[in-house]
Amino acid sequence: MISGMDPRYPTGKLVIDPHITPEKRRQMVAAIGSFPAELAVVMPTAQLDRPYREGGWTARQVVHHVADSHMNAFIRFRLTLTEDSPTLKPYNESEWSKLVDAKEDPSVSIKILEGLHHRWHRMLEAMSDADFARPAIHPDHGPVSNDWLLQVYAWHGRHHIGHIKLTART
Repeated sequence: MISGMDPRYPTGKLVIDPHITPEKRRQMVAAIGSFPAELAVVMPTAQLDRPYREGGWTARQVVHHVADSHMNAFIRFRLTLTEDSPTLKPYNESEWSKLVDAKEDPSVSIKILEGLHHRWHRMLEAMSDADFARPAIHPDHGPVSNDWLLQVYAWHGRHHIGHIKLTART
């Protein structure tokens, strides 16, 4: 672990930029597209049942959580693209991590992420500036847009890859 690094935020806390440049948007879209390949690089060193920090999730739980979260993200983008200012449904991440399927082999969720990210990336690449500006309502965050969602989930993937790296025995 890097000295002074907070293991809750191995890549830093999420910072939302209210004015995304086209280049930053392209980088975030690319990050979502490349996520499964980046995950494949870190998984061989992961200690699946080791928490990334005291009281934190295990690498196994993190992988299943990312699949849960990114499935919800994909649906959130689709709702925002097809409905007028939809209300996005939050979910109880902690309780989902306790369900029986969170104990499965992570390869199950990795397969989900591969197909999901392929479709999601393709959808993001086809979106216009107006599509990224489309509004939604998040019950915990208020009015948001697809640009906001893009920032959240580009960060989210890196964030949890950082957690998985912390489980590796050194």
